[in-house]
Order: sequence, then C-alpha cells, then structure tokens
Amino acid sequence: MHLHDVWFLLIAFLWTGYFFLEGFDFGIGVLTKLLARDRTERRVLINTIGPVWDGNEVWLITAGGATFAAFPDWYATLFSGFYLPLLAVLVCLILRGVAFEYRHKRPEDRWQRNWEHAIFWCSLLPAFLWGAIFANLVHGVPIGRDGNYAGGLSDLLTPYALLGGVVTLVLFTFHGAVFAALKTEGDIRTRARRYAAGLGLATAVVAVPFLVWTQGDSGNARSLVAVVIAVLALAAALIMNQRGREGWAFGLSGVAVAAAVAMLFLALFPEVMPSSLDPAWSLTAASAASSPYTLKIMTWVGVIMMPLIMAYQAWTYWVFRKRIGTRHIPAAH
Repeated sequence: MHLHDVWFLLIAFLWTGYFFLEGFDFGIGVLTKLLARDRTERRVLINTIGPVWDGNEVWLITAGGATFAAFPDWYATLFSGFYLPLLAVLVCLILRGVAFEYRHKRPEDRWQRNWEHAIFWCSLLPAFLWGAIFANLVHGVPIGRDGNYAGGLSDLLTPYALLGGVVTLVLFTFHGAVFAALKTEGDIRTRARRYAAGLGLATAVVAVPFLVWTQGDSGNARSLVAVVIAVLALAAALIMNQRGREGWAFGLSGVAVAAAVAMLFLALFPEVMPSSLDPAWSLTAASAASSPYTLKIMTWVGVIMMPLIMAYQAWTYWVFRKRIGTRHIPAAH
C-alpha cells in the first residue's frame, strides 16, 4: 500500500471521528428547541456537551490540515468549489462557539433567547450542509481538465445532495437524542428516549434510500459491507433505546454514523473528487497527493500525535461521564 493510500484512510478516519463526535453535539443543539421545554432544560442539554464540544472540533481542524498537507490539489479544488457552503459552516461554527460561551453572561431574557436561537440554527445548518457537501463529493461535481472546479452553486444543489443533507441532519439529531438520554436524568431523559425512537425511524426512512442510491451509483463490495453495518447498527440502536439501554444505544448509533461515513469514503476511493464532466479529469489519491517525502514526515508526526489526542479526549469523556438534570442547574442561570 502506498503512503497516499494510507493518508486517504487516515483522513477518512479523521472525518469519521469528527462526525461521530460532532454529530451528537449538533444533535443536542437542534434538540434545545425540540426536546427542551424551558430554559432550565435547555441549559441541561447544553451542559451535556459543554466540556467536550470544542474538543470534538479538533477532529475537523486535524482533518482539514491533513488534507491540506497530504493532498494539496484535493484541498484546493474542494475549498474553492465548495467555498460558499464551507464558509457557511465556518460562520456557524464560530457563532455556535460564541453562543455557548456568551449565553449565560447576562440575565436579560432577550440576550439569552438570541444566543439560544444561534445555538439551534448554527447546529442545524452545519448538520445539513456537511451531508450535502459529502454527497456532492462522492456523486461528482464539474471539474475541468486543469483540476479546478468548473461549476456554480446550483451544481451543488442536486436532489442527491439535498437528500444527503437531510440524512445527516436527521441522523445527527437521532445520535444527539440518544446521547441526551445517556447523559441526563428524570423527565428529560424519558422524553429523550421517546424522541430518539421517532428520530431513529425517520433516519431509516431517509438514510436507507440514500445509502442504496449511493451504492448503486458509486458503490463496490467494500462499501456494501459498510451499508449493511450502518443499517444493522441503526436497527440495533433503536432496539437498545426501546429497552432503556442508553449506553448500548449510543454506541450503536455511533457505529451507524461511522459506517455511513465510511461507506462514502469506500465508495469514493481511489478517487478523491470525481469529475462529472469527464472521468479522466477526476482527482485521485495518487494524482492529488504531496511528495512521498512529505507524506513520510507526516506519517511520523501522525504516529506520535494521534494517540495523544485520542487519549486526551477519552480522559475528558471519562471525567465528565456523570448524568445531569434540572436539579443541578442553579436557580439564576
């Protein structure tokens, strides 16, 4: 296996980890308007991800940096062609982070309500846009002979891409509901399980057609295995949620997220950006990669840093593993 293939797999792993982790806190952000009945319950939901949401975004930064260093042509074409949706994601992530930190700084109702709106919309939009972006990435976009994006915004708004966006939005919200059931207590925990049941069924309704469409359009034997795992994990997560086994349900919903993302990358490989104009103009892992020396240096850095990052995050989740409820929220918040 060549180093550029190894780095394609590592980047796929980083994106999978990002969607596994950021997926549930996007879901929590959406649920602050759907599940929470009052400001105290919204605070409970926000506190479930308060210690970890910024650490989850490290995976996005690492994935973007690794793509820039290992596949500069892929990075250049992706970030120029998808400039507007990626800019929208970036703005949402910035506002969302500010909202988490500023919401409780002042007691005025209007102040807190506006930041709560920001948390909701800046969780919902990235959850949708990431699905649309990756659907386009797998399905193919107009790339010219020179390797540059040759289309416009309308070329990214295909039915397939929009369905991909709906899938990630509903899937992440389901993942968040299961996480809420795992991390909360009392009435909000019971309602989170009930919401997770409905959202899981809604996920199946939109995700199965999308995965079948992707498999039929771009899939192979490897991606088919990932499709089967994703569907079985989603079904098992629903069963565990129904039985009140929140830990198992969360783990299985995470497997469903990871398998769905892995399916996209397995369907994509060995290409990194297929051209819808001419297959010969597609960017591949080999053609878009940096020099072997650069990849070799990056491999040593990755071998040292990745275990440290994963160990630190695992420790963070262990420290903040306890459930919280409305009784933990001070009267003035």
